[in-house]
Amino acid sequence: MSTPTALDHGTSSVRDAVYRRITLRLIPFIFVCYLFNYLDRVNVGFAKLQMLDALKFSETIYGLGAGIFFIGYVLCGLPSNLALTRFGPRRWIAVMMLAWGGLSTCLLFVTTPMEFYVLRLLTGAAEAGFFPGIVLYLSQWFPNARRGRIMALFMSAIPVSGLLGSPFSGWILNHFAVGQHGLAAWQWMFLIQGIPTMVLGALAYFLLSDSFAKATWLTSEQRHVVESDLAEDARNKPAQQRDSLGAVFATPLIWVLGLIYFCIQSGVYAINFWLPSIIKNLGFSDALVIGWLSAIPYLLAGVFMLLVGRSADLRNERRWHLVVPMLMGAAGLVIAVNFAATPAIAIVGLSIATMGALTGLPMFWPLPTARLSAGVAAGGLAIINSVGQMAGFLSPYIVGFIKDQTGSTDAALYALAGLIVVGSAVAWKVAGKRA
Repeated sequence: MSTPTALDHGTSSVRDAVYRRITLRLIPFIFVCYLFNYLDRVNVGFAKLQMLDALKFSETIYGLGAGIFFIGYVLCGLPSNLALTRFGPRRWIAVMMLAWGGLSTCLLFVTTPMEFYVLRLLTGAAEAGFFPGIVLYLSQWFPNARRGRIMALFMSAIPVSGLLGSPFSGWILNHFAVGQHGLAAWQWMFLIQGIPTMVLGALAYFLLSDSFAKATWLTSEQRHVVESDLAEDARNKPAQQRDSLGAVFATPLIWVLGLIYFCIQSGVYAINFWLPSIIKNLGFSDALVIGWLSAIPYLLAGVFMLLVGRSADLRNERRWHLVVPMLMGAAGLVIAVNFAATPAIAIVGLSIATMGALTGLPMFWPLPTARLSAGVAAGGLAIINSVGQMAGFLSPYIVGFIKDQTGSTDAALYALAGLIVVGSAVAWKVAGKRA
């Protein structure tokens, strides 16, 4: 048994210093990895601006290709997360990033719908364990009281990927518009944005530590602080959860949380995959201008996400900090639809939708990590994430299908806004006043 030290009972500033050290060591690299993970997932939205005409794809083909990614993602989420616990985070994260980076780069060779579908399916399978694995990984380093801020820091990579990636993608499409070395602009985009992911995958093996217990850059006293805080969290979790794979599927809370996450992600993916096209339909044609305008909602979402994450931890309150952003996401989509003829107001609506939907993501994850026991956490988090990611298939496909049938995305965005409201009602009931 570890011998108590002065650090065990030290001031909050000393304890803060321990977690500040861990944060500075882990979060910047994980942030960059997730930035490229998300950029890789949504850059097809910008490729669409030229790819459809070049390959003669319909909106429905694009919507199916964008969404089929999540079939592979959902099918492989649980086994991939279990593999992460079997082989260790740094090894498995490295393997996943090398695989999806290579597959995403290969999208530049697509010429037929079937090739598009197959590569998107395989890329989704390769990425499946990354996000739930990182959520599990961070929950093994930070106690629940600190996870709101940590998840906000980590997941701020989503709006940053839009903030940086949208103008960058627009620049690529403009700069390589005439084609160079036999590649079209959309092909250059997949190449330029895919290779760094493979480099980061190789670095993950050397830069990450499998656990705080194996982190040689922490002192024994610092490791004891983390150990005691996580042990306290474990004592506060429900005792009735059985630690087995069967218990994962038999735990109702896991499926309810998956439903909430599905509703959040429905709004997120509607924005991610269709924001460039929606802005183009407002009357903007230049790819670089579309990129800069797409960056505005992501910039505001990044700032809002960090502020809400800090507020949630300081107040130790989860319900309002989750439900209010979700309702903002729904309201923003409705505003964007109703003021499509007024670009300035429509972009304000899209900004509100992006701020709300993206902030709902990090505010959601402290709930399952606080309430699931260690034995069901790996499988439970993977299932919750997989259920939520099914929205990534349904949302873009439904939007694309409805647009092909009606010539407008309005009805689809109304439906998605309604789904987010339903999710917020369930979240209100589940979250409670304290998590």
